Amino acid sequence: MRLATIRTAAGTRAVRVDETTATETGEADLRALLARPDWRAHAEAAAGPSHAVAGLDYAPLVPSPEKIICVGLNYRDHVLEMGNELPAYPTVFAKYAPALIGAYDEIELPTVSEQVDYEAELTIVIGQPVRHADDAAAEAAIAGYTVLNDVSVRDYQNRTKQFLQGKTFEHSTPLGPVLVTPDELAGDGASNGGWAISCTLDGEVMQSSTTDQLVFGAVELVKYLSVIITLNPGDVIATGTPGGVGHARKPPRYLTDGAEIVVAVEGIGECRNVCRSAK
Repeated sequence: MRLATIRTAAGTRAVRVDETTATETGEADLRALLARPDWRAHAEAAAGPSHAVAGLDYAPLVPSPEKIICVGLNYRDHVLEMGNELPAYPTVFAKYAPALIGAYDEIELPTVSEQVDYEAELTIVIGQPVRHADDAAAEAAIAGYTVLNDVSVRDYQNRTKQFLQGKTFEHSTPLGPVLVTPDELAGDGASNGGWAISCTLDGEVMQSSTTDQLVFGAVELVKYLSVIITLNPGDVIATGTPGGVGHARKPPRYLTDGAEIVVAVEGIGECRNVCRSAK
């Protein structure tokens, strides 16, 4: 099953996305839908107003998650290109909801930096509360997967040892377009299967890898994070990016006004965004 949050004339709506139509579930957004213990059956039975898939205006998949947790240095190829050693524990930082935009919205480039970078990321969305999870509980808590571009303002990120200030500029982070439930994806790509993940900038491939490069897979991350804090429906966990980021290139390659950036994960979809300088 595929789910999304779309914009309509009446506001945002959660929808089940089928081949040609998207059917409203009755909730305002995906977080509200996932808050229902019966969200899966409710979405499968949804029979509300429908919309043509071709004309959907995607909002951020989860417009206002309680938590946006990001994992850094989690692809072997990216860790090595940045000159680091493989981590013993996940590197964890956060974003805030004002950073999020829809899968096809414009990325706002801040006027204070010319070092804005891209990061294609497989992303977990939580579907039920989970705390101190074992493997089975962690797996059951994953509602599905989506795509996030962890747009990063590198000079701000590197001002201190803490990443956050370079990671949460407003209107910078595409999330979506859809959540795909695990049963619709072949195998556990987040830890074993190896779904293709890529990033293309103005038609040139910048990142091309597979999710079997992950140091810590999806279930492992949910287990680890649930020890620290209760994960709740609609929480977003971005699992890290593969090698090929602009900051590691020689010379560096950053996002510029008018550039088109596409990040994609096999079996899920893509975020396709044009970059615009902030006014």
